[in-house]
Amino acid sequence: MQKVSANTMPQLDPIALDLLFNEARTHNVWQDRDVEESALENLYSLMKMAPTSMNISPARIIFIKSDDAKERLRPALVSGNVEKTMTAPVCAIIGYDVSCWKSLDKLFPFKDMSQLFTENPQFAETTAFRNGSMQGAYFILAARSIGLDCGPMSGFDNGKVDKEFFSGTEIKSNFLCNLGYGIWDNIPNRAPRLEFDEVCKII
Repeated sequence: MQKVSANTMPQLDPIALDLLFNEARTHNVWQDRDVEESALENLYSLMKMAPTSMNISPARIIFIKSDDAKERLRPALVSGNVEKTMTAPVCAIIGYDVSCWKSLDKLFPFKDMSQLFTENPQFAETTAFRNGSMQGAYFILAARSIGLDCGPMSGFDNGKVDKEFFSGTEIKSNFLCNLGYGIWDNIPNRAPRLEFDEVCKII
């Protein structure tokens, strides 16, 4: 990290910014190289430190590594996502737990916030989905920061995934993210991005 001054937080150097953002790409083709469980544990240890509302931490993740587990996932995938997922070392199901607020006594011991959720299931759903999505973004950045390539995707049947992997819980799938070490040969050109003035206003 590059330290700017005593009164500011350090900033990431350009190499780190390229790793996380500027040069990072979505990968669909993978090296035949295992992702060790220790790497997945390290990924989570970084992801969990990023902020969520009331530290509510609704993300729930299933890391699919085995061939048997991938076959359980296959029927839920659209055709275009089958090959890239079956050949990825890992496919992570990024889910969110609608009942995550029940852990607030541990995660947010400073004040009892349970009354916000007990009589308001829509608020519980919205809070879990929003913060789980934030954690999904942190997940991608954490993975890239430890040298893993990512292939986040929609293109699957949420209902089938939830029935197969989250049955009997209040966890719902949000998106999938293949993980591994990508092959850069013949990767497509990056798609355009919107410019600041197309998206942002300073008022």
